[in-house]
Amino acid sequence: MKKLLVTGSSGLIGSESVLYFDRKGWDVYGIDNNMRKEFFGDDGDTTWNLNRIKDAATNFKHIDLDIRDREKVLSTVEKIKPDFIIHCAAQPSHDLAASVPFKDFDVNAVGTLNFLEATRRYVPEATFCFMSTNKVYGDAPNELKLKELETRWEYADKEYLEGIDETMRIDRCKHSLFGASKVAADVMVQEYGRYFNMKTACFRGGCLTGPAHSAAELHGFLAYLIKCCSEGRHYRIFGYKGKQVRDNIHSFDVCRAFESFYKHPSVGAVYNLGGGRDNSISMLEAIALAEEVTGKKMDYEYVDDNRIGDHICYISNLAKMKIDFPDWGITKSLQNIFEEIAVR
Repeated sequence: MKKLLVTGSSGLIGSESVLYFDRKGWDVYGIDNNMRKEFFGDDGDTTWNLNRIKDAATNFKHIDLDIRDREKVLSTVEKIKPDFIIHCAAQPSHDLAASVPFKDFDVNAVGTLNFLEATRRYVPEATFCFMSTNKVYGDAPNELKLKELETRWEYADKEYLEGIDETMRIDRCKHSLFGASKVAADVMVQEYGRYFNMKTACFRGGCLTGPAHSAAELHGFLAYLIKCCSEGRHYRIFGYKGKQVRDNIHSFDVCRAFESFYKHPSVGAVYNLGGGRDNSISMLEAIALAEEVTGKKMDYEYVDDNRIGDHICYISNLAKMKIDFPDWGITKSLQNIFEEIAVR
């Protein structure tokens, strides 16, 4: 039986990966220590999700491990010897990173290095997928010419109609400390691939979402917005007139991308991975759709100060994904995503 090791296995993408590959007959090992609760409080607690996947999976083994613990990471990979590693564990908040810089870098950059080196030492033939982020581009996307529409910002240059591709620069811009730590991890994943000829890939995610998100104000855009609308919580929009745009991809379609790379791997690959043009939505548009699917009115306010280094308009260009993996594509529409989250 093939072995899969998933880090951050109680989180959004990690838990989806556990169940996705468990259903396909893999022997799945999940590493998670619920650090999300430490980062975001009770809203971020992933205990409910761990219990859910324990109940639903057939061949799943949970490992409570801090990815900063290098010796335990090395010994765990040596013992399991996985065929496939999906590395999702992270400090994921753009904003929180500034208040916990050591922890942010140690989890995101050093934790990734720990798993890369463990893979090189004990299973160099394994496939390694890293859940990176579009924040590696910093605020460079904000330099693109935009036009203001009634409910959203839009690219003014037709060259970017389908979004931002992998040639966007990742330096000489403001990232947030989170973006910087993920750049370090992203480049290291590429380097281990190219330098050691390992099958590694960075997937630079847009807005990753789905009903398994333990969403909080500082991380989990759609799931938190819909939670606020459903529960009557107060919601805050930060800057850009509420017209900032994100493309959203369901965790299920992310797992399909991982599987595609496992079947057709390459060395040091980089892919932008989001919902693309069809799954793009602004804050104002998202509030309107949340109100529609929940049947409730959103209680929100506008805060004029935008988040530092935040994107005004970001849509992932999926052309490279579609060329390399023609059988892959988006299967979950925005309407699907909103409805799934609303009924969780």
